[in-house]
Amino acid sequence: MMRSAVKCAAAVRVPGVPLNAQPQARLALSRRQQQPRQMGFSVRAEAATAQSYGKAERGEPDSFKYRIFLQEKGQDISTWHDIPLYQEGGLLNFICEIPKETSAKMECATDEEKTPIKQDTKKGKLRFYPYNINVNYGLLPQTWEDPAHKAEELDGVAGDNDPVDVVEIGSETLVSGGVYPVKPLAVLAMIDDGELDWKVAAIKADDPKAASVNDVEDVEREFPGLLDDIRIWFRDYKKPDGKPENKFGFDDQWQNKEYTLKVISETHEFYNSLKSGKRENTEELSLA
Repeated sequence: MMRSAVKCAAAVRVPGVPLNAQPQARLALSRRQQQPRQMGFSVRAEAATAQSYGKAERGEPDSFKYRIFLQEKGQDISTWHDIPLYQEGGLLNFICEIPKETSAKMECATDEEKTPIKQDTKKGKLRFYPYNINVNYGLLPQTWEDPAHKAEELDGVAGDNDPVDVVEIGSETLVSGGVYPVKPLAVLAMIDDGELDWKVAAIKADDPKAASVNDVEDVEREFPGLLDDIRIWFRDYKKPDGKPENKFGFDDQWQNKEYTLKVISETHEFYNSLKSGKRENTEELSLA
């Protein structure tokens, strides 16, 4: 979608950029997409946002070596560490790992330098969901679900050692490695193999329905049944492998925006403690 936008750059406004800076923004966007092949492997540099982030894909898709590295000014940066969590106006940065209607289980490699996006593996095979995910799925940078922290309100279940997950419910199919400003709306406490795995529902800030949704009840009104469909998807996706259903806290209910922001703030604090060294890195995660 971004490639087609560049082709008609003279007619398309780059979102989030002032009018007087549009020509330069379009030129920079076009140049990032025209970078050549390098170092014997394919490097496809594309715009990750209309602002300052790009991405470089290395290795062949659907392979164990395939990685998506986020970039800034042509240099690799960390997916987890170098993208700020917060934007102005109450927005958050969302990094898409899995575009909607796809099944490859892509994830941030928190144990690799620069924490690129890769396809998860299990028993020596690349992982795919048994059916497509119907929303854009990814993470909030600079968040961490600390496995040493037990959530008292959820019977003491501890974090899953990953950044906070996001389901983006907008109309557009996003790209893996794309960075997008989103509005947080609701949160679901999923319990996966005895670990707490928060799922934040959000919507891309420029989605046609973004102005109509600000909290969980708005999502129920504008997207009737969607939140329950998402919960059921996460409940059942492991069943084809013979595993039990995932469980959920708070009687299977999505929590409101106020509680969502509390979860995000808390997991951001956990991340800051880990990154600063205040909390020992006993999980041997990559902090670079």
